[in-house]
Amino acid sequence: MSYLEESVRDILFKRGVSRREFLKFCSLMAGALALPKSASVLIAKALETGKRTPVIWLEFQDCAGCSEAFLRSNEPTAAEVILDILSVDYHETIMAASGHRAEEAKAATIKAGGYLLVVEGSISLADDGVYCTIGGRSSLEILEEAAANAIAVVAVGNCATFGGLPKASPNPTGAVSVMDIVTDKPVLNIPGCPMNPVNLTATVVHFLTFGSLPEMDDLHRPLFAFGHLIHDNCERRGHFNAGEFVRAWGDYGHRNGWCLYQMGCKGPITYQNCPSVRYNDGTNWPIGAGHPCIGCAEPDFWDQPTYVPITLQDYLPPATYPSTIEDEGAAKPGSAAVTGGVIGAVVGAGAAFAYAAASNRDKGLTPEVDHEEHSDEIHKEDYI
Repeated sequence: MSYLEESVRDILFKRGVSRREFLKFCSLMAGALALPKSASVLIAKALETGKRTPVIWLEFQDCAGCSEAFLRSNEPTAAEVILDILSVDYHETIMAASGHRAEEAKAATIKAGGYLLVVEGSISLADDGVYCTIGGRSSLEILEEAAANAIAVVAVGNCATFGGLPKASPNPTGAVSVMDIVTDKPVLNIPGCPMNPVNLTATVVHFLTFGSLPEMDDLHRPLFAFGHLIHDNCERRGHFNAGEFVRAWGDYGHRNGWCLYQMGCKGPITYQNCPSVRYNDGTNWPIGAGHPCIGCAEPDFWDQPTYVPITLQDYLPPATYPSTIEDEGAAKPGSAAVTGGVIGAVVGAGAAFAYAAASNRDKGLTPEVDHEEHSDEIHKEDYI
């Protein structure tokens, strides 16, 4: 039996991964994909009987950060096995072959078809694509050729999904995203800077289990990972509701884990599952480390001022709250009470914050704020 024909069961046996570890991984993937617990059985069956899927991984205008994040993912152990299920026939950063032999391997995979195409980095269009060439060929030409026989295309990282840093004003290279070029194939976006490897692993598991890409939003992002605002599940959300904000690096609020909204946090407008899966195998994430979210899962994030507070106009409460909108567009009975309660809570939080701030200053816990020098004074209308 060739390596390409081996099932996951065979690979598990060779790697020494126990049945318990494998089933635990399947349960974790079912949870990550927002599927019922029973789906873990389907995932296990698909991974045990499925054959390896060829993959072509292209890099264009990027920093290789997504490749680095993916290669450094080592927990759970079964996730490494999932990577081995994919026959990565072409990846310039990690492949052993080079030059003509590498290009021959890619050409053979393209000719055979039935592969997943993973793209990292934006595509340059300015001046006939001269700013991003590989072997004398433009990134546009290489992408169009590789996408021709692909089953589906997965764009990883903000550069590939939305143009990222290369597209930032004034965009000298004419950078565009993958979905701007590939319009005749299913394209799934996993943004982030870098993307979270958990989301890519879960996407691959979904594809191997159901033979299709996960359900996506209007920006082609999988809903299981990008269906909720970071703000809805943030560990510092309680401080936001209480009006407790960091005002300066190293102040009392910063040392005690208060909300980073006033420091420019983009969590209230960014859809991503960072609070639940985190980075570095679940070790931590930017807000947990005391830095505001920069909104790297959203389009054009690099053109937004990093440390300037955003204006909240259409803030939505957490998904656990009753919806105030019927399918027909009419308000539900009791929605007025919910809305009134939310507004009342915000107003009350503002008053509580003012009282707490004054009390803390009297106790010497927080520095005095010179309102003439600080234009970011909190107003309750900013949160409604």
